Amino acid sequence: MSNTPSDLRYSKSHEWVRNEGDGSVTIGITEHAQELLGDMVFVELPEVGDSLDIEDEVAVVESVKAASDVYSPVAGEVIAVNEALNDTPEAINEDPYGDGWIYKVKLADAAQLDALMDAEAYQAQVAEEE
Repeated sequence: MSNTPSDLRYSKSHEWVRNEGDGSVTIGITEHAQELLGDMVFVELPEVGDSLDIEDEVAVVESVKAASDVYSPVAGEVIAVNEALNDTPEAINEDPYGDGWIYKVKLADAAQLDALMDAEAYQAQVAEEE
């Protein structure tokens, strides 16, 4: 089974969310998602200042196999994007929960995090899909 850190929250569409404790979150795609997609070759990042609603299409990751939309698991404003992915999209494959983060959001409402899955629930969803 893929690595599923217990300190993160997860969406049904395979994004992870790290609560930074200051009203912001860091978001990327899960190890499971990047394994399904294969080697990343391009990432289309959102713009800083973009306003997001839950489930908005916010970014696109392209691999040697397919392109896939990244959906926002929370509502808020994009406050940072991982510009390094422009030159090294493979960071998503190599370190999906670290250097492979995609963007950061200032949360509209921190209570939204409670609606996301914990690691155990996410692992159960992945097992169901397989």
